Amino acid sequence: MTSYFHHIAPIRYEGPDSQSELAFKHYDKDRIVLGRRMEDHLRFAVCYWHNFVWTGLDPFGGATFERPWFQGGTPMELARAKADAAFEFFAKLGAPYYCFHDRDVAPEGATPRESQDNFKRIVELLAEKQQATGVKLLWGTANLFSHRRFMSGAASNPDPELFKMAALQVRDALDATLALGGENYVLWGGREGYETLLNTRLGQELDQLGRFLSMVVDYKHKIGFKGAILIEPKPREPSKHQYDFDVATVYGFLVRYGLEKEVKVNIEANHATLSGHSFEHEIAMAGALGILGSLDMNRGDPQLGWDTDQFPNNVPETALALYHVIQAGGLGSGGLNFDAKVRRQSLDAADLFHGHIGGMDVCAQGLLAAEKMIEDGRLKAAVDARYAGWETPAGQDILQGRHTLGQLADQVLERNADVAPVSGRQEVLENLVNRFCG
Repeated sequence: MTSYFHHIAPIRYEGPDSQSELAFKHYDKDRIVLGRRMEDHLRFAVCYWHNFVWTGLDPFGGATFERPWFQGGTPMELARAKADAAFEFFAKLGAPYYCFHDRDVAPEGATPRESQDNFKRIVELLAEKQQATGVKLLWGTANLFSHRRFMSGAASNPDPELFKMAALQVRDALDATLALGGENYVLWGGREGYETLLNTRLGQELDQLGRFLSMVVDYKHKIGFKGAILIEPKPREPSKHQYDFDVATVYGFLVRYGLEKEVKVNIEANHATLSGHSFEHEIAMAGALGILGSLDMNRGDPQLGWDTDQFPNNVPETALALYHVIQAGGLGSGGLNFDAKVRRQSLDAADLFHGHIGGMDVCAQGLLAAEKMIEDGRLKAAVDARYAGWETPAGQDILQGRHTLGQLADQVLERNADVAPVSGRQEVLENLVNRFCG
């Protein structure tokens, strides 16, 4: 087929004054930020599913996109055509990484063996594409939610035979991720939840999930995969309630099954807001718990209550998210994957570039604002000052368990004086952040 993106030149950095719609205004990959190249901080990835699998359909209307790899050949021929287009896009955009589900890149077969064979053949093609372009795999995963067999969950399914089907897909996807040099592996439990408790053994399903994840970790070590295993929290949709509700819930689950040292989280902005949190809250929570792994960059619509997966466009929110990433020591093997899609009326090939260019520029602006906050130091100093009492010997004695509840109570009575509260100065700090994001 004719190249789908033949009319678009590779995207370059042209600076804030550029008038081109197909150029970066802020993402200068080689710019040094806090001692590292911007590209190495952000580690951008393009997702396969929204860009090369989604047809534009929604619950009220059919496909709107007429991509050449959607029709006109056998499933495997179309999978190869899709890979051609995907890697042309990755290379022209200049994204260093990509991400995929197994069923994004290779079609489901009539039998498990046929599905496995299809996948292995396409993985060989992906390896060739990576070698030719230099694009790397940030993470792989298995689609355990689209097929009707998983309508009642995968690892949490009431039928152990379907649990086994999920195990086959994850084993093969982990093998593929290792073979392709993937740096992480993600598990998203879109169907790992329930629609009603009338037909659900909630405790048993949690135990099944714990056993499944333990087997995934064991297999990771068996094959020598050095990347991180990541869980992606989301509170609902498609299930009414999902067991990986938010970062704190995932951490409690990991502790219960002894996996808190083995598994981290891949946090998505839109999932964070669906759970009633902000993106920065979920990042800060993961950093505090020591399980921050990777990020899915997108946004939701505040007027809609579902996962709209739009490209990020809010610089202050992105700046605070990246500020907390840096404060937590960075993402390690993780990165920033755009789990975002163009709108279903954005029909042109160029629209895929516009969405990613805008998202990458917003993240670059956010990173530069975070750099200013860190170098300025006033935000951190204000927080340090607020908690300074806990750094004193008296505060450390409390944290180290050197006093009982009764002893602390007696100290208050002995002192016999009220303690005046101190202003949190929230408005001052909000104004300070806005000065760096202007």
